[in-house]
Amino acid sequence: MDDVAALLDSAIKETQSLRRGEVFLVRDLFKGYLWNRISRGDRLLIGSLFLSYVSSHDCGVLAIEKGVSGQQRYKRI
Repeated sequence: MDDVAALLDSAIKETQSLRRGEVFLVRDLFKGYLWNRISRGDRLLIGSLFLSYVSSHDCGVLAIEKGVSGQQRYKRI
């Protein structure tokens, strides 16, 4: 769980690098090879925790519709 918490913290910090209005997926907040090294279960957990975080904090990120692949999309506001 420590690894997941660290990865979640990293994702949250990375949102500050996005431009206002930019739409993204959680996986976009990680380098491709790093995201691929995370187990599927942990990726799902990170996604759930990220959605919970942005829904309950004023962090400049808004959850928008899910994409065609079923992944939650977000927008930097």
